Amino acid sequence: MPTVLIVDDALFMRVTIGNMFKEWGFEVVGEAANGKEAIALYDQLKPDLVTMDVTMPIMTGIEATKMIVEKDTEAKVIMITALGQQKKIKAAIESGAKDFITKPFQPEQLKTVAFNVLSLT
Repeated sequence: MPTVLIVDDALFMRVTIGNMFKEWGFEVVGEAANGKEAIALYDQLKPDLVTMDVTMPIMTGIEATKMIVEKDTEAKVIMITALGQQKKIKAAIESGAKDFITKPFQPEQLKTVAFNVLSLT
């Protein structure tokens, strides 16, 4: 069962995304509300996949992704960004994210991206 760490400052988004992954047979091993928590939990849990919100307090998803990928070049991070943040998407991919998805999204879009990143097709 693949494991996922969900990072978003909005609780309802963490719950929504977590429920989607559970439906698809993933184990949600952790949730973080900011980039700093995400790094600590990534080090502790070593999840197969991370969904990372871009805009968060304390530390952004882009900064956190950069730090996670520096420590673990195999890290698989999917950035979740709001509409109109195209510049941030470029920065996210440059920081080591494997892919991105734009809010609002359909569950199928996230599933496709997650399965592609993990080669689970």
